Amino acid sequence: MSKYNTWYHPYPINEAYTKRVAYFCMEYGIHQALKNYSGGLGYLAGSHMRSAYELRQNFIGIGVLWKFGYYDQVRNEDQTMRVLFQKRFYSYLENSGIAVTVMVHNHPVVIKALVLKPEIFGTVPIYFLTTDIPENDHLARTITHKLYDSELSARIAQSIVLGLGGAKVVEALGGTDVYHMNEGHALPLAFHLFDKYRDVNEVKKRMVFTTHTPEKAGNEEHDIEHLDRMGFFGNVPLEIAREITGMRGHMLDYTLSALRLSRVANGVSQLHGEVSRNMWYDNPGVCEIKSITNAQNPNYWTDPILKQALLENEDELLLQRKRELKKELFEEVADQTGKLFDPDVLTIVWARRFAGYKRADLLLRDIPRFLELISRPGQRVQVIWAGKPYPFHHEAIETWNKLVKFSYQRNDIAVLSGYELDLSRKMKHGADIWLNNPRRPREASGTSGMTAAMNGTINLSIQDGWIPEFARHGENSFLLPVIDTTLSEDAQDKLDHGNLMHILETEIIPMYYNDKQRWLRIMKQSMLDIVPEFSADRMADQYYKELYRL
Repeated sequence: MSKYNTWYHPYPINEAYTKRVAYFCMEYGIHQALKNYSGGLGYLAGSHMRSAYELRQNFIGIGVLWKFGYYDQVRNEDQTMRVLFQKRFYSYLENSGIAVTVMVHNHPVVIKALVLKPEIFGTVPIYFLTTDIPENDHLARTITHKLYDSELSARIAQSIVLGLGGAKVVEALGGTDVYHMNEGHALPLAFHLFDKYRDVNEVKKRMVFTTHTPEKAGNEEHDIEHLDRMGFFGNVPLEIAREITGMRGHMLDYTLSALRLSRVANGVSQLHGEVSRNMWYDNPGVCEIKSITNAQNPNYWTDPILKQALLENEDELLLQRKRELKKELFEEVADQTGKLFDPDVLTIVWARRFAGYKRADLLLRDIPRFLELISRPGQRVQVIWAGKPYPFHHEAIETWNKLVKFSYQRNDIAVLSGYELDLSRKMKHGADIWLNNPRRPREASGTSGMTAAMNGTINLSIQDGWIPEFARHGENSFLLPVIDTTLSEDAQDKLDHGNLMHILETEIIPMYYNDKQRWLRIMKQSMLDIVPEFSADRMADQYYKELYRL
């Protein structure tokens, strides 16, 4: 029998973190070799699992093992984007010996729990649930095939597997004190707890919730009767589910339901906490929404030579290492695009999930001005884009393809595919400027800029998400001024674009080429300011103090 079929950690629990916590998340960005994430939510969860391990917390992760991952971002013959779904096999995941059964659309579905052991990638134990086993029929096996499946009933079934199935796995492990839902995907968990205790206050006593986005797409709503037919509420009758969630209409709002069934919740930055309170506090029965700012794990993300050079105040080594890291990134550029970038040229990177509000193509709003900007004699600029659109979001894919086609014309512009952990790390290590230009205040956190700053890459950003807690213009970052967000999207884009270009033209580019000492000061100050405040160790500790211990 595996030791992982009971609540287990390979270390003595730190006395500061003795309360048992089971963390439910749809995706985990742990390692390049484990294709179980789509973007920022997964990266955040991965860093949390690493820091919980390093702090010796009494903490486990519950997730789903996606047979095809999210998808592989590959290219067509003309280098435009193609979506590839490829089966994955992971020999290092161990059978925990735990199997549970849930009902999906009145059909029994067996769920097997595989464990990612702590010694594999340096995380707390994470239990990955799969329905792709011989005990199930074909349809049941496909539930855990594709992360964020585009078919509605499959998506609902995935929530049932994570929430209801995950709760049963936790009980098989010996139970937990706290159930932490990271986003609303695992909401069926709450109905399982209600079925067990028959008291909504007993549910609230055990459940906490993190909301990650003000975006409608990230706050799911579905027909409540369809959810009931699918088995979303487990053994709880529909009328009781309506009563405890307050959902009297045709739709069930996952986020609002979670806020009504949790003891306490949090947004993922100070600003996002304010935005969330403004969004949800007008609804009766919601719990307190705190702010616990997202963070990333420095041991995973930071280049050790850069860190050593900073700590020892070795400026020459710092600059030399940064140039080496740029060259490593540019080898990837050459491999993918055939273009040879110059490590002595200022390099801007925009890399994140392709979503409309993130405005991947804002730099190109005025193409003649952009081309003049990057072509100044003696002050040239190189630009790299990367990011994975949702595989069925055709508008976002078209934006990616538009950038690819535009890049044909230039040797100093590149669009890279396969934006996963390894490429993300290369870009954060090798960039000079990390560009972040979402429409404010729609970026809840935006943690990629944190890991960029850990590696001497300077943020150029809209004042959204975590940035207002960190950035000081001209000291550790460059900031676009806050504009009137009541204006039309086009008017906002026009203003933000003008401010972005002005900062590049009058501050960033001249400083990079003409005032190396000031550039170095900003770079070092950014590295000094980012840790420990935006280390996942701080975040993991804060969750115990502010969410789990109440």
